[in-house]
Amino acid sequence: MDIRTQRAYDDPNRDDGYRILVDRLWPRGVAKEDLNLDEWNKDLAPSDDLRKWFDHDPDKWDEFQDRYRKELDKQTEAVNDLLKHVRKGRVTLVFGAKDEEHSNAEVLRDYLREKA
Repeated sequence: MDIRTQRAYDDPNRDDGYRILVDRLWPRGVAKEDLNLDEWNKDLAPSDDLRKWFDHDPDKWDEFQDRYRKELDKQTEAVNDLLKHVRKGRVTLVFGAKDEEHSNAEVLRDYLREKA
């Protein structure tokens, strides 16, 4: 199983496989054609309330992960659809956050690995 994460502001790679934006909001200043996406699925992103509460505060990271995982548990169809792509080959989860260590894409990647 090959699941990668990549910031939306980094150039896509030829070997990214299936590219999916996993943010609720479109990354600022990035043109759609520059992301070279296969999909944008807002259902896989944290809710607006959770995103605003977290506000990329590393002190809230553990709690954010727990809350986000509970949200993902309710998005069965979106998670299962993405797992189909994961089982076929490489998937790159694209996100806009500056902090690569504390992004929803990192949590989603781990969540998918556990579910696969």
